[in-house]
Amino acid sequence: MPRYALLVEYDGAGFVGWQRQAEGVSVQGVLEEAGAFLNGGMVPEVGAAGRTDSGVHAEGQVAQIDLSADLPGERVREALNARTRPHRVSVLAVARPGPEWSARFSAVHRRYRYRILNRRARPALEEGRVWHVPAPLDTAAMHEAAQGLLGHHDFSAFRAATCQAKHAMRTLDRLDVSREGEEVVVRVEARSFLHHQVRNLVGTLAKVGWGQRPVSWPRQVLEGRDRRKAGQTAPAEGLCFVGVRYEPGLDWGA
Repeated sequence: MPRYALLVEYDGAGFVGWQRQAEGVSVQGVLEEAGAFLNGGMVPEVGAAGRTDSGVHAEGQVAQIDLSADLPGERVREALNARTRPHRVSVLAVARPGPEWSARFSAVHRRYRYRILNRRARPALEEGRVWHVPAPLDTAAMHEAAQGLLGHHDFSAFRAATCQAKHAMRTLDRLDVSREGEEVVVRVEARSFLHHQVRNLVGTLAKVGWGQRPVSWPRQVLEGRDRRKAGQTAPAEGLCFVGVRYEPGLDWGA
């Protein structure tokens, strides 16, 4: 069966997350139901580079789908988009990787962005897409603290209790904090992440930004490997799955 790679964007609000659940609407489920039209009525399985949680958005998620029909990428894109409505998920482009390619296991790099709206007034236009933090944040202190978390470490202090990964060793390649007007933006890059790792990192750095903890504290939390000592899990709505890199790269022809 031909394998197709899908470049997907979605608004995480209203979904139970990427992964299909016993109850509720999932991004995976919406795409699989749409794919049945191209698969002789049989519902295909759709895998993804990252299994985002409920409320988490994506602008560069990559998924895979095997279909019984050999079709041009543009035809696959248009057919899927016609049948994912009215859900807020869209296939942006389609590529044709080899049969052994995997959206999840072939990925060599993943990128996330976390947005904090740092002002007194609550959001109207950006509600559901940012974490609203009214109290001022010291962005420079947050960035300095973040640099102490880069590299290959045991990130047990920043993983969810429900994380199913076999171990907590991960290599964090980028953790930048910058102010862009009224927003504080956190950009994170690594080959792979633990469950809630990015949101737990942001929640911990926020305590530094509020002046509640010194710049050295996140590194101490990392070395202590105790999730109870870290900051809160930042809300899902501020997080966005930005993109994935593969080597060799994919040819997004449609």
